Amino acid sequence: MIRTPLRPLARILDARNRGENPDAIERENIRLRHEDMRDRARRRAEGRLLVLAVMFFLAFGVVGGRMAVLASSEPGEPRTSVAGAQIQAQRADIVDREGRILATNFDTHSLYAQPQQMVDPETAAEKLAAIFPDLDHDDLLKDFTGKRKFLWIKRKLSPEQKQAVHDIGEPGLLFGPREMRLYPNGRLAAHVLGGAGFGREGVHAAEVIGVAGIERFFDERLRDPAHAHEPLTLSLDLSVQAAMERVLYGGMKIMNAKGAAGILMDVHSGEVVAVASLPDFDPNDRPAPPVSGSPGDNPLFNRAVQGVYELGSTFKVFAVAQAIELGLVSPDTMVDTTSPMTWGRFKIRDFHNYGPELSVSKVIVKSSNVGTARMAMEIGGTRQRAFLDQLGFMEPSPLEISEASRSKPLLPKNWSELSTMTISYGHGLSTTPMHLAAAYATIANGGRRVTPTLLRTPDAQPGERVISTQTSAAMRKMMREVVTDGTASLGEVAGYAVGGKTGTADKPRENGGGYHKDKVIATFASMFPAHDPQYVLVVTLDEPVETSGDEPRRTAGWTAVPIAAEIIRRVAPLMGVRPEIEPAELAVIRQTTN
Repeated sequence: MIRTPLRPLARILDARNRGENPDAIERENIRLRHEDMRDRARRRAEGRLLVLAVMFFLAFGVVGGRMAVLASSEPGEPRTSVAGAQIQAQRADIVDREGRILATNFDTHSLYAQPQQMVDPETAAEKLAAIFPDLDHDDLLKDFTGKRKFLWIKRKLSPEQKQAVHDIGEPGLLFGPREMRLYPNGRLAAHVLGGAGFGREGVHAAEVIGVAGIERFFDERLRDPAHAHEPLTLSLDLSVQAAMERVLYGGMKIMNAKGAAGILMDVHSGEVVAVASLPDFDPNDRPAPPVSGSPGDNPLFNRAVQGVYELGSTFKVFAVAQAIELGLVSPDTMVDTTSPMTWGRFKIRDFHNYGPELSVSKVIVKSSNVGTARMAMEIGGTRQRAFLDQLGFMEPSPLEISEASRSKPLLPKNWSELSTMTISYGHGLSTTPMHLAAAYATIANGGRRVTPTLLRTPDAQPGERVISTQTSAAMRKMMREVVTDGTASLGEVAGYAVGGKTGTADKPRENGGGYHKDKVIATFASMFPAHDPQYVLVVTLDEPVETSGDEPRRTAGWTAVPIAAEIIRRVAPLMGVRPEIEPAELAVIRQTTN
């Protein structure tokens, strides 16, 4: 800005020449300067008032807008959070049906280093390598003396390890609080629980997330602070689970099997009381996923819900049940069992030659492939597929663990007449033992569809009707005869009236091209008591070989059946199922003479 002088020399000289007073020029210039200063001050004040007015307008607009949003939104309960912590580490417990802990939280510490604060990196590296044998001294020393400013050493420490590190006395070794997931029962129910790991991590907290099993399926619910003190109650019974796993492991070793699965299910509610897959793992130290080889050979593989197998003659029950339900046969109807049965260039044979015909009941008791195939031909592929769909064989199991949703049954691309026949006796359709257990529960409970669940559901409602109560009763009687007079004679347990069906299926070759001759999947699907079923038990063995006789025996009657019988003998009393005298049929009751 150019300032005008108060006494400009030119004007002063001109005023003196004309005889005027030069001071009048100075006074006039002072007046004009003051007027300009006043105008500028007024404009500045008006600008400030305008800015202040706009700020007030915006502030009231924001407050009013927020009030409008709150007024139009749904009310909700506020969630508690730890002040100053952005990572939520709290996780709800998991308990069994009796409230016993399956998974809980444990307060521990992590170990990290700030190398720039270290006094003696060489000694620190040496002593840490002695405390933690999995750490390498040279790698630690390289990190401690390099340019790194922060280094995680251990995510989890035991109290003894923490004290040992503390005794080193190194100021650059620091501890952070941690909450880790603890499974106090070790390997028990490992595949159900799955395991947990760390998500987001900070120095003062770590996010615990589910990585598999029910921990992953219910991860959001378990991490919700609103449910932090409300445990997730499962349908499992810890005592029954332990007993079943113990027997199943012993049976797997005796039968020289490479793997095994067992499922115990309530026939009415679908609650899974126990489920096991062997070999297993400890979720406290979950191994890394495999990067090579067959997934089925890894301990992480859950055979009960991920193992998709052809389950052999256990499927004959469904073919016969549908034929009876459709009115095509009755239990006493005679069926042509002339073996072999020819279809084009294919031949269907029975394990033994059962003669020219058998009754429908004997088809189940003797496990005739030919008899079952002939009934399947009368049913037809369209009706067969619809019935198996009703039983849940067309979709992944709805069980509440993350692996179940990824295990869809393998169906034939073309459901031909040959497929209809082979599927009727358990070949050509691959499914999981969990699917089989739910379907057998449906057959056994009076004909209501069962949906398997791992959650405690005391008020479970009956599912849709699949077969009539009369058909269900007929099938229970046949399956009882399988144990008393048929292929599962080793499955008899005094006082529990076991009924069921065996199934032995050759394993397909890994690279295709037919089936192995000496490798089978042996399955026994059973129920007890047969006259009033309460539970279904499915036992499946992978490549069993029973070697007590002169020749190796691989069929389910020699391998899976005795294991299932021992499981029932052990767990039935634990579940409050009392042994009782099996009611006899009226036809066999005779009045005695005095």
